[in-house]
Amino acid sequence: MTGHEGDTVRQRKPLRADAQRNEDRLLEAAAATFAREGAGASVKDIARAAGVGVGTLYRRFPSKELLIEAIYRQEVQRLCEAAPHLTATEPPVDALRIWMERFIDFMAAKPGMADALAVVLTDDSEKLHTRALLADAITHLLAAVEGQALARPGINARDVLMALGGISLMAASEERRDLATRLIDLLLHGIVTS
Repeated sequence: MTGHEGDTVRQRKPLRADAQRNEDRLLEAAAATFAREGAGASVKDIARAAGVGVGTLYRRFPSKELLIEAIYRQEVQRLCEAAPHLTATEPPVDALRIWMERFIDFMAAKPGMADALAVVLTDDSEKLHTRALLADAITHLLAAVEGQALARPGINARDVLMALGGISLMAASEERRDLATRLIDLLLHGIVTS
């Protein structure tokens, strides 16, 4: 059984409420620690920050690579699940802007894990799957904008995703989060008609 297959099996088996809380705390603590310290962060520090023992961490995530992969998958899932919530609670253009800002924050958290993610996400089909999930979320957001007759014709979700990827790279290389917001404004001017 490969690591991916094992991870899939673990995800399908429902956890007890206390075990789910432990896993959630572990993933939150690990994401923050990896973003701050990089992939070389200590699993002991992660367990301590989560308020669990190292044994609990290793029972759920037998390797650091599986932990990093789980963080990545959880964050992609959260980002994608935010799209329908935002369109239900915000005006369409605001929902799109908020989601774009969250995407930039999602990408900004990755430099500390970049080397480990490069090892974990070696499967091109996994990368394509992630892109498809993100493009689907953008498609949902764009449909809300189009539903209000606010979008220019012919806007493609994958093009928007590529533009956001470029924005995140430029903002990261300049180490300026404010630049990302300004570039998102430019991108929105290209999408929205009014």
